[in-house]
Amino acid sequence: MLTLEQALNETRTGDLWLFRGGSGPDRAIQTLTNSPVNHVGMTVAIDDLPPLIWHAELGDKLVDLWTGTNHRGVQLNDLHQAVLQWAQRYHQRCWLRQLTPHPTREQENTLLRVIARMDGTAFPTTARLTGRWLRGRLPTAYDWIQGIPFVDKKVRESTQRRKQRQRLGLETAYCAETVAITYEEMGLLKTEKYSNYFDPGSFWSGDTLPLAPGYVLGEEIEVAVG
Repeated sequence: MLTLEQALNETRTGDLWLFRGGSGPDRAIQTLTNSPVNHVGMTVAIDDLPPLIWHAELGDKLVDLWTGTNHRGVQLNDLHQAVLQWAQRYHQRCWLRQLTPHPTREQENTLLRVIARMDGTAFPTTARLTGRWLRGRLPTAYDWIQGIPFVDKKVRESTQRRKQRQRLGLETAYCAETVAITYEEMGLLKTEKYSNYFDPGSFWSGDTLPLAPGYVLGEEIEVAVG
């Protein structure tokens, strides 16, 4: 276990923050997705800036540091303030998973481009979020032909093009989707799945996250707040 101050000192870009609450909506997310957690965000710690968290949430109490405004949906917040809010205001337990190796400067530049594009994207309504996630769990064309010579390559390339178009036209995004898109564009995630396949539990160690070769996420370290 780490104190919040220790975790803030140790965290680096790409690390994951996972949260578990006990409210009705929190339990509904956990039950629907068969997940032990209901929220995920990732650390942004570039140069001498204090650590930030990149995530999507319904609340607008914290200042989005990319725009300097308060808004719901995809946002970049001060990590210390965000963890305090999730722990004290939302009554959530918190864990840190550390990524190794650390992202390169080029990957950090890609991260900043993703933030510039996605920041401010709206959070979906509950009904839309549920439907969107369920559609993401359906088998894709690639699932059916994976491993078939020539066809595999063609469908994989076609899937990647569709995923790119989907990202550019994204109107809403939830927390796990935001992290999945960011991880994939940074080259940390290697998958043919669409972003709405992922839920917060996908980033828990009990699941199998398709990280790019060479990357590892450590076990959850509980963070003591307050």
